[in-house]
Amino acid sequence: MKLSTKGRYAVMALAELARRTGEAPVSLADIAAGQQISQEYLEQLFAKLRRAQLVDSVRGPGGGYRLTRDADSIRIADVIVAVDEPLRVTRCQGDAIDGCVGGEKCITHELWAALGRHIYGFLSAVTLGDVVNRRNFALEVSVRRAMEEPAAIRPVEH
Repeated sequence: MKLSTKGRYAVMALAELARRTGEAPVSLADIAAGQQISQEYLEQLFAKLRRAQLVDSVRGPGGGYRLTRDADSIRIADVIVAVDEPLRVTRCQGDAIDGCVGGEKCITHELWAALGRHIYGFLSAVTLGDVVNRRNFALEVSVRRAMEEPAAIRPVEH
């Protein structure tokens, strides 16, 4: 999967913001310094994050940014999608065949497309709260999936 700096930096910046929840709004300069990311680059990302309603801004002295909701309810996949970062592992657009060999799906297309769906599913199950609190991602994802699909963990009756 190709995940550019745009998606990674957006997650890093929001994790920094989540880590400071409860404090005054956090300036982009503070986030930039804390995560060693260019403030100019953050300005571009935060415009998109604001449009996606993941953050809001406070103007004036002591102003800055804050999360619009609890870090445990913000999924990593939502952050990446908010900054227009595609989550795909094929050279095709989504599951389409455009871009594959000779206008048809290449022999490994389904393998990479399935991997992309698993990555997206994983990132959809991990929250900013998980990242900030350094939770065991694999365990958290398993528990959330079990809670969403309780029938999947019940023993089969014969």
